[in-house]
Amino acid sequence: MTTVVDTSGLHSLMIRFCWCTDALSPNMQLFKTGLFLASFTSPKTAFTFAVLDDFLLDNLECGTSAMNYYSKLRQMTSSVFPHLVPDQYRELMRVGRQWRQLKQLKWHGFGYEKRKPKAGELALFCPACLQPGLNVNLADKNVANPAWLYSRSLVMDGNFKAEHLFLVNPTDKVALTDGLGFMVSNAWYKMHLTKAQDIVNRSDCNNH
Repeated sequence: MTTVVDTSGLHSLMIRFCWCTDALSPNMQLFKTGLFLASFTSPKTAFTFAVLDDFLLDNLECGTSAMNYYSKLRQMTSSVFPHLVPDQYRELMRVGRQWRQLKQLKWHGFGYEKRKPKAGELALFCPACLQPGLNVNLADKNVANPAWLYSRSLVMDGNFKAEHLFLVNPTDKVALTDGLGFMVSNAWYKMHLTKAQDIVNRSDCNNH
């Protein structure tokens, strides 16, 4: 029996694969039917594309965590005995990350390309920012225009919450898009830390 997680709840179904000589692999057969496996070695759980899209949308717009979203699915499956519904929370966390990565690859045109994306190719292009050679020609610069029209502003903001996100086992965290988006790769970041000097500036405030 295979546990299928859908927007309507969890369902235990018996899935039979096609074993013809020209048949696709079992995981690709499920992909064709809109199911995403939680494991590719011994699959026992599958998520529908609809529930993965709904989870990403709830997480983006409503700030719903994976735990709360899965609790909702358990309530929808059995409102009387939700604690008896199989716990597939860890599977949802893992598959949700993989589904988000596949969406990114598709949105950036890598759905039908065999080559792997290079560093920064999964970052969103900003048409409003100054892009020499793309949306502005510096050779035709008009001196009558204000200087800010041809200048680019880089803003750095400190993420003070990041220091509370230290992992107990950092090796368990696998980066799916290491250096492919807005952030540099882990290797480049560690190389920067070896050269950078952390200088603590003395506060000029009299109250501290």
